Amino acid sequence: MPVKTVWTVIHSCGHEVTHNLSDRPADRRAGYARWLTGRECTDCWKAAREADTAAKDQWLAARRAEEQAAAAEWAEQFDMPPLEGPERALAWGESSRFQLVTGAYTALVSEGTWDEADWAVLEGKIRTITRAGWWIDQRDAEGTDLPELLDAATIDDIGTENPHR
Repeated sequence: MPVKTVWTVIHSCGHEVTHNLSDRPADRRAGYARWLTGRECTDCWKAAREADTAAKDQWLAARRAEEQAAAAEWAEQFDMPPLEGPERALAWGESSRFQLVTGAYTALVSEGTWDEADWAVLEGKIRTITRAGWWIDQRDAEGTDLPELLDAATIDDIGTENPHR
């Protein structure tokens, strides 16, 4: 008598599904069918996954809005010049600049050896970089690297903002 190839499984979601397990080795079919009983059926699994994706997308959109609001508030508070570039890059550039500059302040002044006078010099250099793409390109940099990154910036990255405030 041949080994069973078609199994009717009642999944954890309560749905009964017939599975053709002929593509599995004969000695593993029963174990796989037993494993399937502890899982949701394909339709329920997909529905749950899509719901998770929708919830994740909503959470991500809310998180990005919070980050953007914090970056805009910070830029206004410290009188940072507006960034230049394509419309779709401006928000990302603002957020990247905010994260890098606040990370640099924490690493160099709050936790480091710099004083406010040293930071004021660096802040003057920060104001000269107005190309959103430059800040996006530096998004993974460490805050302690910011002085060197600013020194390496090219004339294309420097905006038309008056650096003498």
